Amino acid sequence: MTAIEAVGTYVPQQRVPVGALAGALGLSPIQVAMFERFHKLTEVRRDADGSLLDLLLAATDRLAALRGNEHRVKYVLHARAFPVVVPFPGNPLHELCRRSGLGHAEAFTVTQQSCATGLLAIDIAGRLLAACAEPDALALVLAGEKAFTRDSRLLPDTSIFSEGSAACLVSLDGPRDRLLAYASLPRGDFDGEQEEVSARFQRGYKAGMVDVIHAALDDAGVKLDEISVILPHNVNQVSWRRVCKLLGVPLTRVLLDNVLSAGHMFCADAFVNYQTAKERGLLRPGERYLVAAAGAGLGATFSAMVFEH
Repeated sequence: MTAIEAVGTYVPQQRVPVGALAGALGLSPIQVAMFERFHKLTEVRRDADGSLLDLLLAATDRLAALRGNEHRVKYVLHARAFPVVVPFPGNPLHELCRRSGLGHAEAFTVTQQSCATGLLAIDIAGRLLAACAEPDALALVLAGEKAFTRDSRLLPDTSIFSEGSAACLVSLDGPRDRLLAYASLPRGDFDGEQEEVSARFQRGYKAGMVDVIHAALDDAGVKLDEISVILPHNVNQVSWRRVCKLLGVPLTRVLLDNVLSAGHMFCADAFVNYQTAKERGLLRPGERYLVAAAGAGLGATFSAMVFEH
């Protein structure tokens, strides 16, 4: 059974008010007010002086469980929202492997599901380990991207991206954070021009998220009232308010604090929220929790995972 061994995260200290991004993103005063007052997105994080390699290394350096276990890592996966994240011929993933003693591992990127790709990468890591002949082998899942273009900074009328990163060790089995179920709902009908897709994605968001959450719960054989906490992607607060209303659960069951303090960090949200929940004692042994994400781009994907801590 796929399990999370350990997580390391990095959230840059630099805070940039949404209003300060209006010129670069082409936002009107009304749009800025919408993000700040309606979506509750008042600021984003930036690592202005760091490269993508620096961003990923910052999370890997914080993954203490990796030290001394580098030789056990068979696979390194970089979960990305965008197919291209650095100019050719740069390859920060392979450079990270060389610097971190992981040059022997098979390293590759996972994309195509936008900000839901982080959950896909965990699933792929578990499948690879299950097919591996070494029962103590590990996989390292990385997440984090630089907001270096307008398209990588803004999801129109929905969210503004932050920079941050995460490193997650995945094992084939473990005493806690065991994956009970993974559900993914692809929606190719959301493909098209960005402005048109954005509007349709917003209209279909809550139903898509609720459907995939129920699918994951059914697959795990777990009822919604057995879930101790929901770890969301940090797209905005109003979207989760609508999802919770449709689910019939109080908003307090969703860990939303990082929407305000850290923002939407591409595929890293799930891991950052996991770390926050663990530090606050919200994950107790034997309890089940749910992780949810959605991605828009080349269609849309809604994903959910159920874990037992």
